[in-house]
Amino acid sequence: MSNDRTSMADWHHRESYTYDRNVIAEIRRAANTGIYRIRGWGAKRVLPTLDDLVVLGASMSRYPLEGYREACGTDLVIGQETSAKPVKLDIPITIAGMSFGSLSAQAKEALGRGANAAGTSTTTGDGGMTQEERQHSAILVYQYLPSRYGMNPDDLRQADAIEVVVGQGAKPGGGGMLLGQKLTERVAQMRTLPEGIDQRSACRHPDWTGPDDLEIKIIELREIVDWQVPIYIKVGAARPYYDTALAVKAGADAVVVDGMQGGTAATQDVFIEHVGIPTIAAIPEAVRALRELGVHRGRVKLIAAGGIRSGADVAKALALGADAVSIGTAALIAIGDNNPAYDSQYRELGSAAGMWEDFQDGTDPAGITTQDPALASRLDPVIGGRRLANYLSVLAIETQTVARACGKSHVQNLEPEDLAALTVEAAAMAKVPLAGTNWIPGQGNN
Repeated sequence: MSNDRTSMADWHHRESYTYDRNVIAEIRRAANTGIYRIRGWGAKRVLPTLDDLVVLGASMSRYPLEGYREACGTDLVIGQETSAKPVKLDIPITIAGMSFGSLSAQAKEALGRGANAAGTSTTTGDGGMTQEERQHSAILVYQYLPSRYGMNPDDLRQADAIEVVVGQGAKPGGGGMLLGQKLTERVAQMRTLPEGIDQRSACRHPDWTGPDDLEIKIIELREIVDWQVPIYIKVGAARPYYDTALAVKAGADAVVVDGMQGGTAATQDVFIEHVGIPTIAAIPEAVRALRELGVHRGRVKLIAAGGIRSGADVAKALALGADAVSIGTAALIAIGDNNPAYDSQYRELGSAAGMWEDFQDGTDPAGITTQDPALASRLDPVIGGRRLANYLSVLAIETQTVARACGKSHVQNLEPEDLAALTVEAAAMAKVPLAGTNWIPGQGNN
């Protein structure tokens, strides 16, 4: 009888799935403050990821390449059909746009140094081009955002490519945020904003309302740079099939599709957790549009972003049909974000190393997502750049290792047939068979 009572007591004290302690805490926080929650980082909820796919290495039906004796290419060229100076990458792994303002000048320099050493590109982000970043980036992509912060034709002409940002994976349909404590004199001058005042970026471009206007804008940008450099279009993954098709028809050289696992420096928590679709679902839909338009693995390149962490992720994204990937959060971790050396200081801020997410506050002990001079000085951009270069090298080698195991002489030769899914959901989203079967959910019994 006592055992029954104990069991009943345990049942009554079991945490609710719908109203667990995190949900209850957020309801109480909202009720106490009347303010929606803002944070950085990316989605914390459990989502289908590239981990839900496995690679089918070669054996009898296909032969693998010998690891250190047979070459496996990693290079990629973007915009050679339209631009006098196409982008030439040594590896298919690029650094995503992260602004000066959200990041310190030292962090931007470290990203440029690391990308340069690895033979790839980095991206300006919202807020304009810093000289530190331009000086240390052999290939610098200039982001052209709805805000137009820091935008001027001279900087456009200094860029090696232009990325027109329509949306971002962490907040499709929403603009960025930069709180007043990070709007220092230099940041404010670059953005032509008042110092110390919260800034909310626009969610759509002010001078065009659709794909026809976008086509005109792309031509305008090409004329400004005298047709020298490629033009990318970046979209947050929500309707990737239609967005990719419209970007191609507007004249893009590359489409960047950013899944909801993508991070951000600051936005509403409701955006991060509930808007957009996972990267694993976005890539195949973008590929479908490119194939129907006859440009896949051809004139228009596809760059996948959102939660890319390892060479396995890179290889799987390429196998799904991407030509390259873009990393943001992982790059920040590589240069020192959430550094365990500052764990005691993260704990003073109510968090811990590895879990700190309040990028919007400007209090980053590692000196990366801050404008505080004392904190920012903790990041040595030379050391940070070296760490990023090491990380990018590992990603590239891991990608080559996987590609060779599939018998591929170039990482671009990876294909969906090299993948299987571990869950029904992943199989349906990635459009590859459930492991051990030839069944792709939603496509009948093949």
